[in-house]
Amino acid sequence: MAFRKIAKITLILVYLVIIAGAVVRMTGSGMGCPDWPKCFGYYIPPTDVSELAWQPNKEFEKGQVIIVKETLQVAKKDFKTSTKYTQENWKPYTKHNYAIFNPWHTWIEYINRLFGALAGIATLILAISSFKFWRKKRVVPILSWLVVFGMGFQAWLGATVVYSVLEPIKITLHMLMALLIVAMLLYVIYTVNTEDKRITFDKTTLWIAMLALGLTLIQIIIGTQVRQFVDHQIDLVGANAKDMWLDNPSLQFYIHRSFSILVVLVNTLLGYRIFKYKLGHIKIYWILFLLIVEVFSGIAMYYLDFPFASQPLHLVLASILFGVQFYLVLDALKPKISLKTL
Repeated sequence: MAFRKIAKITLILVYLVIIAGAVVRMTGSGMGCPDWPKCFGYYIPPTDVSELAWQPNKEFEKGQVIIVKETLQVAKKDFKTSTKYTQENWKPYTKHNYAIFNPWHTWIEYINRLFGALAGIATLILAISSFKFWRKKRVVPILSWLVVFGMGFQAWLGATVVYSVLEPIKITLHMLMALLIVAMLLYVIYTVNTEDKRITFDKTTLWIAMLALGLTLIQIIIGTQVRQFVDHQIDLVGANAKDMWLDNPSLQFYIHRSFSILVVLVNTLLGYRIFKYKLGHIKIYWILFLLIVEVFSGIAMYYLDFPFASQPLHLVLASILFGVQFYLVLDALKPKISLKTL
């Protein structure tokens, strides 16, 4: 079905935004574009710091930004500079006082925003296409449009993250909103699926699956707090002192590490029950595989001093794990066969 393909493509694009966001955090590029939705007042950001310096006899458009004495100055209107800098044509940027240009950080953050815009367009196409389900499956267009509004809210959250200079609680909310969008898209994909599945209903398995999903969500929330501690350590000891990033770790780190044991045990119990009663949930293979890789990436970060890309991999795997677990819960809710009738 064409609509289901559109929904799957949209889901992939949302996950690409999550991946891009993880790369932004890994590289410390969150403030690469200090304003929003433009980047230094440009639709296509500069590549060299000289483009952000005041220059004589240069034309500026309203909203474009320059850096003057470690402050951001915004053009009040379209004008051409004279031979001398005058403040009357500029106003200070007041959202924050961050005024550093790093071309790598700027373009990494800019690409992240492009992925977000692309995913936003895809969700809009999905929502428009969903109207054909209004009579038979009204939940499909309702959720599809909620995804559109969710993407808009997510964009606003992204702006507040920038304005707050990466405040931890807002980063956490940004991540949770992304997972909510993933869940709504998965529900849409599940609802329009017409494939005949031989899945056996078992109430106990359903409750274990829901528990596993909840534990993953809690673990992700705690993980964002651990990541904030690591970011703080990087500011203190430097990006190259990876062996010191987890010196004297916070309480959240120990909770996160210990909580992972519970996550593994519950998912193992889930897998055992599915295999024992042959319930037909083939997604359990993905869950167990993702869980194993997730655990080893966490171990690598602690014992091998954060190998390259281990941080974004850890975050992305957790978000994919959440998605697969959520879909398994949906499968477990509306099966074709009851275990009692076998």
